[in-house]
Amino acid sequence: MTCTTFGRLASGERLERIKKSPNYRDGKFRNIHFTPDLTEGYNMLEVTYEFLFKRRPNRVPPKPLQTLYTDLKKLKPEEDVLVWFGHSSYFMQIDGKTFLIDPVFSGNASPIAGSNKAFAGADRYTVADLPQIDVLVITHDHYDHLDFPTIMGLRHKVKQVVCGLGVGAHFDYWGYDPGMITELDWQEQKDLGSGFILHATPARHFSGRGLQRNRSLWVSFVLKTPTMNLFIGGDSGYDTHFAEIGAQYGPFDLAILENGQYDPKWKYIHMQPSETLKAATELKAKKLLPVHSAKFAMANHAWDEPLSTISELSQDSRVTLWTPMIGEKVMLKSDKQQFHQWWKPKDTMIFSYP
Repeated sequence: MTCTTFGRLASGERLERIKKSPNYRDGKFRNIHFTPDLTEGYNMLEVTYEFLFKRRPNRVPPKPLQTLYTDLKKLKPEEDVLVWFGHSSYFMQIDGKTFLIDPVFSGNASPIAGSNKAFAGADRYTVADLPQIDVLVITHDHYDHLDFPTIMGLRHKVKQVVCGLGVGAHFDYWGYDPGMITELDWQEQKDLGSGFILHATPARHFSGRGLQRNRSLWVSFVLKTPTMNLFIGGDSGYDTHFAEIGAQYGPFDLAILENGQYDPKWKYIHMQPSETLKAATELKAKKLLPVHSAKFAMANHAWDEPLSTISELSQDSRVTLWTPMIGEKVMLKSDKQQFHQWWKPKDTMIFSYP
């Protein structure tokens, strides 16, 4: 770990712009509604003690995870696909343009090497497996979404970066051309050209890579392409913003929402599976792809609980649930593709596309 890994806080003109944001008050960005780190009745000491000394069984898969391998460099330009890399990282090719969201390929979700390692089998992809990326999208600057080794490896593969206010300071510090970085406040947008628009929308979370928190903005995004409307959720606790976004920008062909690393003790900043389904419904999403699971153990639930729970709950939902394996090619415009419950116990195998 080096100081460079932490990144840099906004200063100068970037900071002056931040100070003008209606979402920035008293030196910090704020959520729409009051959002404590911990649920009422809990304290950090007991949460830390439980995490260190009362870990539940099956937090980590007993065997290497099943994965698929899609050769992203051999995709046909006309293919509209999504490939999930585990946790909140995924690649999309839509209407001829490529997007990469919150990529973490270092095998670690912490600035301290080896302290939060990816599950065996879940870290199959590297930067070298990626084609040229038209737009790199970063929802916030936590280490499990903004990974320093990955970002450094991507410098010559990315054409432009879109992120929340303040996050661009990290990219400047890490050697990215300032001209390729766009920082957005909630309710601002970036016209990507050729019928593509990214709208920055609210989330209920927090930010920070060091001791100073909430100096950069956490965001969700609405991605409008010439033929599709998608919601990129990032990290968020449940709140009224989902219904508001659904009313303003919906309906959505697909919502990609967090479903994992949750706990009743921090219910305001990460959703429970039932809330993820509720959020998808309020967004007016036709399909839901749950992420933020299956790669890192950052909460005390079993590694497969998020997918098992939301799959069971979705049987009574009007939203179609998509549960691809890591690396599986998801056909974004298909209504016929089926996904099996790959996380259920079975003989572990590694599959590859021909």
